[in-house]
Amino acid sequence: MIQIDFLSEIINQQKIALEKKDVGMMRERLVTLPVTEKFAVIISGIRRCGKSTLLHQLLVETYPDALYINFDDPRLYDFELSDFTKIDRLIIDTNNTKVLMFDEIQIIAGWERYVRQKLDEGFRVYVTGSNASLLSRELGTSLTGRHLTNELFPFSYSEFCKFKEYIKDEVSLREYMLYGGFPEYLKKSYEEILAALLDDILIRDIAIRYNIRDTMGLKRLAIFLLSNIGNLTSANKLREPSGINSTTTILEYLSHLENSYLISLVPLFSYSLKKQAINPKKIYAIDTGLVSTNVSKIKEDLGHKLENVVYNSLRYQYREIYYHKGTAECDFVIVEKGTVQQAIQVCLSVDSDNRKREFAGLIDAMKTYNLEKGTIVTLSQEDVFTLDEGLTIEIVPGFKFLR
Repeated sequence: MIQIDFLSEIINQQKIALEKKDVGMMRERLVTLPVTEKFAVIISGIRRCGKSTLLHQLLVETYPDALYINFDDPRLYDFELSDFTKIDRLIIDTNNTKVLMFDEIQIIAGWERYVRQKLDEGFRVYVTGSNASLLSRELGTSLTGRHLTNELFPFSYSEFCKFKEYIKDEVSLREYMLYGGFPEYLKKSYEEILAALLDDILIRDIAIRYNIRDTMGLKRLAIFLLSNIGNLTSANKLREPSGINSTTTILEYLSHLENSYLISLVPLFSYSLKKQAINPKKIYAIDTGLVSTNVSKIKEDLGHKLENVVYNSLRYQYREIYYHKGTAECDFVIVEKGTVQQAIQVCLSVDSDNRKREFAGLIDAMKTYNLEKGTIVTLSQEDVFTLDEGLTIEIVPGFKFLR
């Protein structure tokens, strides 16, 4: 329970503080956000990736009279579902706005019912949240069929180059692979920023929210995963490095780590869901800068970092990403409407030592899924190979492939 005068003061102070902040570089996601009164626009993503900044940009560019509330404010920790009626009174008492922006609203239990009510009243509603599971579970109740979900990630390679005023070349790609795309870290270059971010995700977003007592086991698991990007893993294989004996517990922790956006686990492609479920999955991190600052041993592991940034770039564009394993392995296959559309291999460079292996995995995927063209993403090489079977392999430098 919170008093209406205090709530009004907090909202005013938040808006003043927001207006004083630099609006920052306009995000690519801003132009793709839908404008609608019939659906709540949900913006989800990892902490510190710029969700609040995106709302700020939307407010400045399009809706200067919008009502903005950041619920991740210690002064609002006593906010309850019944307090939403006070927001209704403030809407009437102030500028009678028809646009509502709610930052980190998933903290408030039952929030989706209020959002549904405001949609029915003709409001435009923008909502952000840092946990995919909570948002999806809640959206599946009161907001079924009334929401449009948009994911926001740290800076893409294109945004990184724009932010740093770099040209797209091997030098900028190497720097992107090392530092990643978290805006605050790129501004200040303090490694403590990303170390603290990892702790916030593990403690605030996972341990406290899900009542996990073994925080050390959770952190060991997270660090091991971050140190093994691009590798295959399974719950059984994670028991020893994490120090967690129960595979059920490990699977639960993996789900939390994925839902917090820290990691992604990419499955084997198979038309059998059972085979997808029982086979090992490939590990990728939301951001390679987060890996560099928290896992010292792979700071120079450029091969896996290139693979990770390629995965993140694909994730911006496609919903279904898998790896292929037949007679050989291919890093990524892209599936649309149940059909494999692309096969992509990643390596730093193609030379006489690895050409047979890298080609083998890609060719096996191309033949398996009847693809005439395949792609190998490298650090800087560019070439085209036409094979006897009528297959074409295009070698593309990462700085041209990444979005």
